[in-house]
Amino acid sequence: MDALLVVTDADESAVLSLIFQRAGFYARTSRDMAEAISSWTVQPADAVVWCPHKNSPLNGVVASIKQLRAISDVTFFLVCERLAEDDQIRLLQAGVDLIVERPYSARMLVARVKALMRRTSGMPFFSLPTLALHNLTLDPADRTVTRGAADPVRLTQLEFRLLYTLMMHPGQVIPVESLVENVWGYSGQGDRDLVRGLVRRLRTKVEPDPSQPVYIKTVPGLGYLLNV
Repeated sequence: MDALLVVTDADESAVLSLIFQRAGFYARTSRDMAEAISSWTVQPADAVVWCPHKNSPLNGVVASIKQLRAISDVTFFLVCERLAEDDQIRLLQAGVDLIVERPYSARMLVARVKALMRRTSGMPFFSLPTLALHNLTLDPADRTVTRGAADPVRLTQLEFRLLYTLMMHPGQVIPVESLVENVWGYSGQGDRDLVRGLVRRLRTKVEPDPSQPVYIKTVPGLGYLLNV
């Protein structure tokens, strides 16, 4: 497994690299979260560890987390100074999986990383049934969707989870908040822009004309449904 460490301090980068190597990762480093996000499609990872500068405004940290969450459900660790409870809640709602406050024990962090990765290793797609509704067939075994006689189209994990959720509840409006919890795996106030972006990408793969969707319908002010 690969861990991407976004750390500006060289000493802490060395410590975290060793910790994640002991947890079973190949660790690579970056000094800039914006760069890591922009290059994600060509350099993804199985876990991201971010140590934002101690003077970084919380709003900016939250915005960066949401940017990454819009394109990936990667396991996300945030290393920081002690935070107020409200600030921790904001970060968890934005998509952080584990907040690590300084000072931390290397031995304990290795154990926590291993435990979290066991629980977030991904949905067991191979054990899910194939779904077929009207002209769409969703195959969890290879994470593809087929429309009619067209060739199967590969989905990302987030796209798969969104379509699977909608196909499991055909004709039922799924609120944005429920989609966030089912697709990204965390609860809290739903982020409409986050879901809207994922719906837009999924439509390019399943709709004959994404500008005039016939399968994935928007219900203004409520959520989305799979048209039946």
